[in-house]
Amino acid sequence: MTETQSLTLFNSLTRQLEPFQPVHAGEARVYTCGPTVYNYPHIGNMRAYVFADILGRTLSHAGYKLTHVINITDVGHLTDDADAGEDKMEKMARAQAQSIWDIAEHYTQAYWADIKALNIRQPAKWSIATDYIPQMIAFAEKIAPRHCYELESGLYFDVSTVADYGRLARAVTDEGEGRIEAVEGKRNAADFAIWRKTPAGEKRQMEWDSPWGRGAPGWHLECSVMSGDLLGFPFDIHTGGIDHREIHHPNEIAQNQAFCCRPEDACGLDVPANSGAKVWMHNNFLVERSGKMSKSSGEFLRLQLLIDKGYHPLGYRMMCLQAHYRSELEFSWEGLAAALVRLKRMIMVVERLGDVEAGDPNHPKLAPMLETFEKAIRDDLNTAVALTALEDVLAAKKVDVSAKRAAVERMDAVLGLDLFGTGRADLRIRPKAAAITEAEIEDVLARRKAARAEKDFANSDALRDELAAKGVEAMDGDPLGWEWKLA
Repeated sequence: MTETQSLTLFNSLTRQLEPFQPVHAGEARVYTCGPTVYNYPHIGNMRAYVFADILGRTLSHAGYKLTHVINITDVGHLTDDADAGEDKMEKMARAQAQSIWDIAEHYTQAYWADIKALNIRQPAKWSIATDYIPQMIAFAEKIAPRHCYELESGLYFDVSTVADYGRLARAVTDEGEGRIEAVEGKRNAADFAIWRKTPAGEKRQMEWDSPWGRGAPGWHLECSVMSGDLLGFPFDIHTGGIDHREIHHPNEIAQNQAFCCRPEDACGLDVPANSGAKVWMHNNFLVERSGKMSKSSGEFLRLQLLIDKGYHPLGYRMMCLQAHYRSELEFSWEGLAAALVRLKRMIMVVERLGDVEAGDPNHPKLAPMLETFEKAIRDDLNTAVALTALEDVLAAKKVDVSAKRAAVERMDAVLGLDLFGTGRADLRIRPKAAAITEAEIEDVLARRKAARAEKDFANSDALRDELAAKGVEAMDGDPLGWEWKLA
């Protein structure tokens, strides 16, 4: 990507598209708000990491040296994101009668398994919140004299002490303020906890000594400390789900302003770097009409549920890429199946390319398609258009195979669909609960092919019905040999 092909990204802080201009020449430093590991992530949570992965791959594709940090929150996140309720980790540990450390380890491993299944690249650093408690205390000590006050329940940040509080969310509405915890003695409704004291007579599994008493850090403090410590203020891009745009990220920004700005300086957000990151990016929601996107719904939609129902996780990645990251995306099983079929068609063409070594992708017939791809991906990560350009390359006729392979590899390095590492058979829909094995299916299909070759159509139909009775649909029209799927 040349200078004339600059990357343009939507900055949630300024609410406009902006050319990417790194803080450090040739580098891109990115922080992504990671999961709170008190439960399994649902597929809506995972959309945020697919988006962040596309962003990171695009920055690498553009030639930047990428440093990407994703945090793991294992303390401090309350049951209401608006700074109210119980600590999610402590609550789950009690509910499961387990150590909070064991809870964190189990759900961290589950999250990392989902990251791998979705072909999301590993970040430069996984930052674990409890590894940074001394740095959090030091950060709070620095900002406390001018920006915080102490109550019986802990240390609170006074949002009136920084300019432009809430600009990222555009306003702290009456409705929004109603979601914020009412604590006696708070100066402003939007003030939030930097450090929460353990109530007298109680003991938490996770608590530390601090100048404000024994307790635990606030959720918002953790991200400010880890991002600044690992990437330096200001860094380039901070990402997260759109739900963070209303409370969590405005509170991070307020802390960053307090930490970075000198009293004599103007620290308003007209200068985006004062927020700690030059660009704030947010992906929109994944919605599901039955209400199973909430973890309180029981069998909520996690990636493993999709896998158990027979859907390859890359089908979900494809589903995410078919919509712009800033658009709301509706989940349905029909939509997932359609995305899987689209991915399968791509892989069918890739398999035809064979093991030929990639050559020069700059074939005259491919040039317009590659240009369309480049324009799309650098236009605020327009993956929907980029996918169409990839399909056009795959469909191109009378093109040297080595050139086509090189072009597809270049595109897939950005989209991350693992087209050369996934086989068509991997994408068969085969629920975990299916009673029939793949070997048994292939045996019946082989006998059915033989019957049809001998024009024994009665036996062929009987074998098809035998498969159907066991939930197997034989797809006779498959151009590369008979395919099947399990219902």
